[in-house]
Amino acid sequence: MSDQYPNPRARAILILSRVLGKNQPLEDVLPEALRNLSPKDKALTRAIASTCLRRLGIIDTLIDKMLDRPLPKKADNIRQIIRIGITQILFLKTPAHAAVHDTVELVPENSKFRGLVNALLRRTDRQGPKLLGKMDQAKRNLPDWLWKSWSNFYGEETTRDIALAHLTEAPLDISVTSDPDLWASKLDAVLLPTGSLRRKAGGQVADLEGFDQGRWWIQDAAAALPARLFKDLKGKTVIDLCAAPGGKTAQLSATGAGVIALDRSKARLKRLEENLQRLNLSARIVQAEATGWKTEEPVDAILLDAPCSSTGTIRRHPDVAWLKSADDVRKLADLQTRLLDATIPLLKSGGTLVYSTCSLEPEEGEKQIEAFLKRHPDFKRDPVEAAEIGDLADCINPAGEIRCLPSHLQGEELGDLGGMDGFFACRLIKQSAA
Repeated sequence: MSDQYPNPRARAILILSRVLGKNQPLEDVLPEALRNLSPKDKALTRAIASTCLRRLGIIDTLIDKMLDRPLPKKADNIRQIIRIGITQILFLKTPAHAAVHDTVELVPENSKFRGLVNALLRRTDRQGPKLLGKMDQAKRNLPDWLWKSWSNFYGEETTRDIALAHLTEAPLDISVTSDPDLWASKLDAVLLPTGSLRRKAGGQVADLEGFDQGRWWIQDAAAALPARLFKDLKGKTVIDLCAAPGGKTAQLSATGAGVIALDRSKARLKRLEENLQRLNLSARIVQAEATGWKTEEPVDAILLDAPCSSTGTIRRHPDVAWLKSADDVRKLADLQTRLLDATIPLLKSGGTLVYSTCSLEPEEGEKQIEAFLKRHPDFKRDPVEAAEIGDLADCINPAGEIRCLPSHLQGEELGDLGGMDGFFACRLIKQSAA
C-alpha cells in the first residue's frame, strides 16, 4: 500500500494517518511506510513523521490559531498535510519555498482546500516563530490528561521540565557485557554514572563494532536500573516475568543467575531467544500467562517489569502521548495488580521482588506499591541507596524507590545527550512467616 505514496512527504502523511487516525504504534507502521524508499528518502520520511509527532500539540495549537474556522472532520487528510508543512518550515528548517511548494502539491488540484494550505504555510513562514514565542509550548505539547496527571503528582514546574525534555530525541543507550570503559572508547560513547554507555542516535546499530560479537545490547539507562537492584544472584534462580524482548533477561543472565524468562508472546520470546544467542547468554524460556503460571518450587528473586502505559518513553516513542489515555492507565494498573499478586507463591521467604514500569503515572508506580503493601504486610520495602544507581540521588524518592524522569541525568558534560526514560522501580523483600 505504501507504493501508492511515492515521495517522503506523502509517506509521512501515510504514517500520521495510521498512527493518529487508526491508533497504530509508530514502530509498527514504519517498516511498511519506508518500504522501497532510498536511504535519503527514508531518513526524510522518518524525520518529518517523528518530529511532527514529537511536537504535535504545538503544531495543532498553531493551526487552530491561524484558522478562521475549524477544519471539518472529513478534511483530516488536509490537517495532516498542514502538519507536515509546518513541521518542515519551523522544526526541520527546510527552505520555506520548497516546503510550501512540495507540501501544497500533495493537495488535489481540484480541492477547495489547496489555497488554504498554501496560505497557512506561507503565514507559518512569516509569523510562525513569533506565534511560538507567545505560546506555552510545554503545556500545549501534552494532552490535557497527562498535563493534569503530572501536575497533580509532580508539580507544574517538574511537569514543564518533563514536557520540554520530550522535545529532544532520545540518544542511544547501551548495556555492555564487560569492559565499559573500553567499549565507550570503541563506540565513541559517554560512560554514564549508572554504568550504561551513551552515544548519539542514528546510523545502523547492527553495523557498530561489537554488535555481531554480542558484546552489548541497546537498553535505555533507566531501563537498565531495575535488574541492578538485586544483591548477589550468582548461582541463584530468578524469574524475569514479562521478559521479552530480553534486555533485563540478559542483565540477569550475565550475573551468573539461573534465569527463567517468561512471556505470553511467542513472537516476542523468539526475539528474546535471538538476542540471548547473539550475546552468548542463556535462560530457560517459558511461554505462559504470568498471572496463572506456577513454578515447581519458590525462587530466590523475581523481576516484574510490568506492561504499562509507557508514558515514560515519550522521548523515544513520541506517538505514545497521543495513543494512550487515562482509561488505558486504569486498565493497565488492574493488570499490574494481578501480576504483583501472582508473584507471591513464586517467591521464597526472604526472597527479593523488584517491580518496575516505564510509566510516569503514579497509579502504575508509587500508588501500585502502596496498595500492594497494604494487601500483603509480609512484604516490606528494601530502600534503594544512591550509590547503587551511580549516585543519582534525584532519582530516588523519599520511600527509597527509583523514580526517574525524562528531565533527569542532565549536565554540561552530557550536552544534548542528557535525559533518560521515565521509570519507576521498587525493591521488596518477602519476610519469613512469623
